[in-house]
Amino acid sequence: MNFTLFKATTKSNWITLAIFFVIMIMYMGIIISMFDPESIDSLIAMLETMPKELVAAMGFEEIGTTLTTFIASYYYGFLIIMFPMIYCIIVGNRLVAKHVDSGSMAYLLSTPNSRVTIVTTQALYLITSVTVLLGLIALSGIAFSESMFPGELDISSFLILNLTTLFAFYAISGICFFFSCIFNDTKNSLAFGAGVPIAFFVLNMLANVGEKYAWLGNLSLFTLLDPLKLLDGNSFTITANVIFLIVAAVMYGGGILFFSRKNLPI
Repeated sequence: MNFTLFKATTKSNWITLAIFFVIMIMYMGIIISMFDPESIDSLIAMLETMPKELVAAMGFEEIGTTLTTFIASYYYGFLIIMFPMIYCIIVGNRLVAKHVDSGSMAYLLSTPNSRVTIVTTQALYLITSVTVLLGLIALSGIAFSESMFPGELDISSFLILNLTTLFAFYAISGICFFFSCIFNDTKNSLAFGAGVPIAFFVLNMLANVGEKYAWLGNLSLFTLLDPLKLLDGNSFTITANVIFLIVAAVMYGGGILFFSRKNLPI
């Protein structure tokens, strides 16, 4: 790892990280403030007026009756997938493919650092930034909950949910990083680096619509990010964590290996 490059990459991307953090923390605060056990029936009645398929696709079909399950349903069923996914797509493309496409990779490779050192540094930045983003979101969720509803959040289950979410985005960011490493232009890097996670996202939504399309969930990694199942911390959680970490290791490792051996147009 090269600390100078890591520092420069952080300086180039911290505003993007800050923007996504502000957006996500805003939604977290709003959703927690909406929790009111006495008005759950009214909320259910309101959702029943909406198209059933739309409610199911967005993961709002089951509304929790406790603060923990309420946050899990409303925040971790849809928003926690969409915003970090977009962050991974944007930053993953910037870290390698954009440097190759713009020619700035030639300057990086002219330094006394190997390709492996450079691309590993970029990978560590993406992993670190995803960890910081989701870690701060988890801590914010606990802080909001304890300030508005002291003692009502099951913190241990909430942390398990957030840990699995973090592992899920190690896998998604790894996919974005992999395609950023194998393509020399941002067009193809974004086509595949964005296309695969978005396909997972759409397949997961379709699988939630009804039994007719439930089989599509077998084609999406996001099916394993089922917030209500993950709160139990059972074998489903362990299986999901193992699969996410394997995918992340394969994608990051494959990206670094491919970039270190490929011919570059510079």
